[in-house]
Amino acid sequence: MGITIIGTGHHVPGTPVTNDQLSRVMDTSDEWIRPRTGIAQRHFVAEGEGVSDLALIASRKAIADAGLEPEDVDFIIFATMTPEFIFPGSGGLLGAKLGIPRVPALDIRQQCAAIPYGLQVANGLVETGAASTVLLIGADAHAGFMPWEDWDVLYGESDRPVSEEAWARGNRHRGLAVLFGDGAAAMVLRRAEGERGFLGADLHSDGRLFDRIYIPSGGFRSRPYFTPEMFHREEHIPTMLGQDLMKTAVVELSRSVRKVAEKVGVSLDEIDWFVAHQANDRINGAVRQQLGVPAEKAPSNIARFGNTSAATIGILLDELRRDGKVKEGQLVCFFALGSGLHWGSCLIRL
Repeated sequence: MGITIIGTGHHVPGTPVTNDQLSRVMDTSDEWIRPRTGIAQRHFVAEGEGVSDLALIASRKAIADAGLEPEDVDFIIFATMTPEFIFPGSGGLLGAKLGIPRVPALDIRQQCAAIPYGLQVANGLVETGAASTVLLIGADAHAGFMPWEDWDVLYGESDRPVSEEAWARGNRHRGLAVLFGDGAAAMVLRRAEGERGFLGADLHSDGRLFDRIYIPSGGFRSRPYFTPEMFHREEHIPTMLGQDLMKTAVVELSRSVRKVAEKVGVSLDEIDWFVAHQANDRINGAVRQQLGVPAEKAPSNIARFGNTSAATIGILLDELRRDGKVKEGQLVCFFALGSGLHWGSCLIRL
């Protein structure tokens, strides 16, 4: 069989920022955010902290959980849309921080859909003999595109009023800004024994839908690739067509889960856990209803972390494993949709 997950770990930075704290920098409230998203709080990285720093802590936990040492890892797959630098990627930085600087590192860019993609890539590496122990990371740090500058006010370190201009900027982007938080998750992957392991995937990309959620500026169509004018137009902040994105996610994710189950030859009733990307509780609830899946099989932790993009599935899985809920021998379906658009699902028997 293919790979299975032998260790997990996660890390979120700092202290949680509640919905009510967000009301200090824009016109919002817990009563507005929670019914629309399911989110009550989120975490943000500190100034100067990057995704490889978050990933380092998550990776050490996952490697220890697997009963291994960093030197046992022979391939790193790092998924993020918020790297420390335009280039290089964050995978090599993580390898150096782990003390394994010569281990190959592959950076992938499927945004919120990273884990189904990353698991299929890792499975291929192990099946072909290119690797035996893969460290798969999902980590994102969204603080850098938040639409406010008054972090001291947000954290209650100052009670001064924010400027009218800053308040208006926060309000223009609040529908997106309330969704995201920062964090990292890691999985250690090795070949499974017997009838367990990676069973199959159903993955898709459609660049025609890129504008459902994307960052308009900072690319290499312009000279230079970022200008002061772009910043003043607030094009460094993502733009999102929320209703279109939700409709697409519900239709495509429910279709993908059915397809991967059919491909593998199992019924939805045989799947023990449906571990979804934590983007919005309304989306996941609608997908669950489309599939006829009971709520107890589709857990959520978005209330405590928000949308940590590539990290969400790994954080949720690590919590489920450490709570003793997800057990060996169980069949788990991972599914996600992210900017690109990329989406898909996969099945693993642990």
